[in-house]
Amino acid sequence: MKFGFAVVILILCYSFLEAKDWTDETLKACLECHGIITPGIVNDWRISKHFTVARVGCTDCHTGKERSDTFSHNGFRIHSIPTPENCKRCHPEEVKEYEGNIMSYAYGNLIYNSLFKELIKNVNHFEGRPLTEEDSCLSCHGTKLEVKGVKKRETPFGIMEFLWIDGWPNTGVGRLNPDGSKGSCSACHPRHSFSVEIARKPETCSRCHKGPDVPAYKIYTVSKHGIIYSSKKNDWNFCSRTWTPGKDYYAPTCATCHMSEVRKNGEIVAKRTHMVADRLSHRLFGIPYATAYPKSPETYRVKNRADLPLLSELSGEPVQEYLISKEEQTQRRNTMKSICSVCHATSFIERHFLKLDEAITTTNEITRKSTEILLSSWDSGQAKMADGIFNELLERLWVEQWLFYANSVRLASAMGGADYGVFDGGRWDLTKTLQKMKEWLKVLFSLTDIKKTGK
Repeated sequence: MKFGFAVVILILCYSFLEAKDWTDETLKACLECHGIITPGIVNDWRISKHFTVARVGCTDCHTGKERSDTFSHNGFRIHSIPTPENCKRCHPEEVKEYEGNIMSYAYGNLIYNSLFKELIKNVNHFEGRPLTEEDSCLSCHGTKLEVKGVKKRETPFGIMEFLWIDGWPNTGVGRLNPDGSKGSCSACHPRHSFSVEIARKPETCSRCHKGPDVPAYKIYTVSKHGIIYSSKKNDWNFCSRTWTPGKDYYAPTCATCHMSEVRKNGEIVAKRTHMVADRLSHRLFGIPYATAYPKSPETYRVKNRADLPLLSELSGEPVQEYLISKEEQTQRRNTMKSICSVCHATSFIERHFLKLDEAITTTNEITRKSTEILLSSWDSGQAKMADGIFNELLERLWVEQWLFYANSVRLASAMGGADYGVFDGGRWDLTKTLQKMKEWLKVLFSLTDIKKTGK
C-alpha cells in the first residue's frame, strides 16, 4: 500500500515538471510539495494562461515586499494571500480601475454604514458573532483579513507552522487585505486558473447577484439575452482576447454590458474596463430610492439632512451633492445605449430606457408611500425608532419594499425580466406589502385603543 502511494506521488511530481524544463528552483520546490498536498491547485494553474502563455509561477504572486502576512515557509518568505497589489505588477490598469468601484468598498459601505450595520445584526439575529457575519453578508461584501499569529498543523510532511488569519477564507469583492488593498480578483477570476472565460459568464456574477436583494442573475436567465446565452453558449468563444459581438458571442452577458470592450463595425463603442460605474447612470438597488449614481464609491460617508447615510432623504428627494451630474448621467447612459446599438435599432433602445425611467419613478413613489406609513408609526408611538429600525414587523415590511421588490422591478425593467417585475417579487409584492403596512398600522392603533379603554 505504501509502495503504491509512493509511486502515485512520483508520477504526480513528474507530470507537473515534464511540461517545462524549469530552471527556477524555488518554483520547482513549490510544485514538488504542492503537487502532493494540493494537486487540484497545481493542475488548475497548469491549464491557466499564467502557465501556458505568460509563464507566471507561484513566486510571482506569493512573494514580494514584506507585509503582515509574509512568513517563512520551507525556507522561503511568502505571502499567504495574494491581493490586488500582487496582481498590479502585471495588471496595473485593471487594478486601478477596480479601486474606483463601489464593489471595491463593499466591506466599508456595509460595516461603516450605521443603518446597514444595524440591518446585519437583525438579519443574523446576533451581534458580535464574526463567523456568522462572514458566513452571511460578508461572504459577498468581503471580510477584514487580520494576521492573528501562527498555528501548527499536521501535514504529509510532518507538523508545520502556518499563519492564522482572521477573516480567511474569503473572496468578497470588497475584502480588506493585510497590505491595505481592497477586493479580491479571484471573486470573478477564480484561483488558480484566473480564467477570463469564467469571469465573462453570468454564473460567476450569480454568486452575489441572485437573491431577492439583487435578483440580477435570475432576471437575466429569463430575459431574451439569457435564453440565447443558455441555448448557444457552447458555441461561443469566451477566451478570445478581443471579444467581438456577432463573432465570438451572439447575446450580451453581464460582462458585455458592464465591463467588456464592445465594437461596432470595427469601431470601439465601449472600452474594456474594470470600473463598472462608467456605464451606470443610476443606482438601482441596495438603497430605499433609486437615484443618480453616487460620485464616490465610499457611500457610507454620505449624509442626508437627517444625518442618515443615505443618498436620498426619507421623502425620496436625492442628496444632489453626493450624486453625479445630469451631464455625467447622460454620458454614461449613452455609452450603454451604444452597446445596445450593436444589435438594436434606435427606436427599440429609446423605448426600453423610457420604460426603465418609468419603473424608477413608480417604485420610488411606492417606496415614499411606504416610508410615510413607517414615519407615521414612529410619530404615533406604534413602532419605536429608538431601539432600532429593523426589529419590528412594520419596519421589516418597509425594508422588503425597497430591498426586495423595488429592486426587482427596476432590474427587471433594465434587463427585460418580465415576470420578475410583476408577480415574482415585483409589482404585485410591492403593492401588496404597501397594503399590508396600512392594515398593520390600523391593527396597532386598534390595539392601543383597547389598552386605553379596556374595550
